[in-house]
Amino acid sequence: MTDLRAAVIGVGYLGNFHVQKYLSLPGTRVVGVLDTDLPRAKEIAEKYGIRAFPGLEALLDEVDLVSIVTPPAHHYDAAQRCLMRGLHVLVEKPVTATVDEAEALVALAREQGVVFQVGHLERFNPAVIAVRRRLSNPHRIEARRLSRFQKRGTEVDVVLDLMIHDIDIVLSMVDSPVDSLHATGSVVVSGDIDVAHATLHFANGCVAELTASRVNREPVRAMEIFQPGACISVDYLNHTLLVSNASGQPGVPEMSFEEESLNRTDVLMDEIRSFVSAVRHGEAPTVSGEDGKRALEVAVAISQQIRRQQRDLKVSAGA
Repeated sequence: MTDLRAAVIGVGYLGNFHVQKYLSLPGTRVVGVLDTDLPRAKEIAEKYGIRAFPGLEALLDEVDLVSIVTPPAHHYDAAQRCLMRGLHVLVEKPVTATVDEAEALVALAREQGVVFQVGHLERFNPAVIAVRRRLSNPHRIEARRLSRFQKRGTEVDVVLDLMIHDIDIVLSMVDSPVDSLHATGSVVVSGDIDVAHATLHFANGCVAELTASRVNREPVRAMEIFQPGACISVDYLNHTLLVSNASGQPGVPEMSFEEESLNRTDVLMDEIRSFVSAVRHGEAPTVSGEDGKRALEVAVAISQQIRRQQRDLKVSAGA
């Protein structure tokens, strides 16, 4: 089996872990890394005994696949150049800064016949996989994703930083288009949206309530799914799943409860293994570029609605 040649573009906090996972994956050889911070690229290259490329052009003919782990504003340019050269691309979420850019990359990947995967890591979370096995026509979903404040990630608002995880999960669970949405939010500390709440109404009647904050005192990662005859509660932090099932005779309902402890896994390793497998076997990726585009469309619509409200508040205050 010929080794697939890999490189990581952007080796900050998360990019460093991408390098580690590729290095531990049989059948994959890490050729090198690239970063606009050349001292950082050289540091990582020396750490793992690989090359630090001076620029993207120098890398393109040396590899078969790349992870792009740069700030989102730079995703499009790097991905577009890699896809044009026929490379397989895993790009971190959000897929791009704009929906138009995402559409262009999806079309380019299709034209080139290469794998284009988006790094929505939570799709590989054992809790999400366990929920999917029990899913049947959900009619209401509630998700909370709250974090303590940290500077990393504030190059985008909280919708694109945190809420987009739950947006992607919900879109993958509800087999229906979003019909309408309503969103509110607040700017607290970063100068951009730090707290957001969104209600998504789907064409089939399902409603999803999503809350995200990056200024919470304690982290919270939870989701509840309501469907006929059952409620599924997920606690991502404690790795538990609670299923409440309706039972009993007609007119005398009862509830039974089943709790499941979930195994912890290396979700980034699972994501990269999935990407490499898709490349090697010519399969569709678990999280496609189209999936990433759909999540971005909803996230951008939520952010835009909140920003309009913020502008209206300023106008009202000024009046």
